[in-house]
Amino acid sequence: MKNIAVLMGGYSSEKDISMKSGKVISKYLNKDLYQVYEIVISEQSWSYISTDGEVHEIDKNDFSITINDNKVIFDCCYNTIHGTPGEDGLLQAYLELIGLPQTSCDSYQSAITFNKRDCIAVLKPWGITTAQSVYLNQSQEVDVNLIVDRVGLPCFVKANRSGSSYGVSKVYQIEQLPAALDVAFAVDNEIIIESFLDGIEVSVGVYKKDGTIIALPPTEIVSENDFFDYEAKYQGKSQEITPARISERMTVAVQELSKRIYELLNCKGIARADFIFHQGTPHFIEINTNPGMSEESIVPKQVEASNQSLTDFLTDIIEETLN
Repeated sequence: MKNIAVLMGGYSSEKDISMKSGKVISKYLNKDLYQVYEIVISEQSWSYISTDGEVHEIDKNDFSITINDNKVIFDCCYNTIHGTPGEDGLLQAYLELIGLPQTSCDSYQSAITFNKRDCIAVLKPWGITTAQSVYLNQSQEVDVNLIVDRVGLPCFVKANRSGSSYGVSKVYQIEQLPAALDVAFAVDNEIIIESFLDGIEVSVGVYKKDGTIIALPPTEIVSENDFFDYEAKYQGKSQEITPARISERMTVAVQELSKRIYELLNCKGIARADFIFHQGTPHFIEINTNPGMSEESIVPKQVEASNQSLTDFLTDIIEETLN
């Protein structure tokens, strides 16, 4: 039986969401195949809490724990950390150094995909259609007129390296831009400002099995709020319709595009690519390489819609990682 460490928590504002994802993964992993250990990663400690409440600190020399004088070595880490250090490449780099497999993208790919503007810069030469965008660093002088000339109004102001819609604002008037920039810069010292795309928003889970890239049924996102913000994502203020109410032609197009992006970025494990069909063409928004796996999350619903059990799906992810 293989020992699997389910990594959850992290250092970012997404840590509570990550804990929910980790608990779902732990619940559905096949207990006939795997001995599962929930490992909580925080800035204060990396630890496993046993059923008797005892805290076992991770030995960072080899990412092991000792329980009753028995050393537990892990065969694989199931990485469910959203944000830093589990989605931006930092934890991946450490695990690569000690030779321990983990289920999400490798360190270099994670660093690129977590940085929205770097990810777009990598994909654009390959003909991937995106919104018009402007990038700003916190130290830069800002000319709001130049920004609006480039991206128009309304526009979105986003923290460049964040998830779960933290640091995101929709701006309708030029006078609102300075406040939106402050919101984004409170989350990250790099931001991206994008033109508004009007159309159907969809999200596509992608993974690899036996070396073949597979796209799950797309989910259509209908937010009750002005956009798919934190409240819409996690507090029930949206409809997430799987499969999406789009034509077969649109479904195939966005699935093939998702698989191409996954391949171009050299992803592994589960990723979720987000798009808006603006004027009939799917425009790439971003890719999440550690997507949410909580009960409210999109990917588990797509797995169900593909007529798989979540347990079998997670087994495929771990076995692909180990192989």
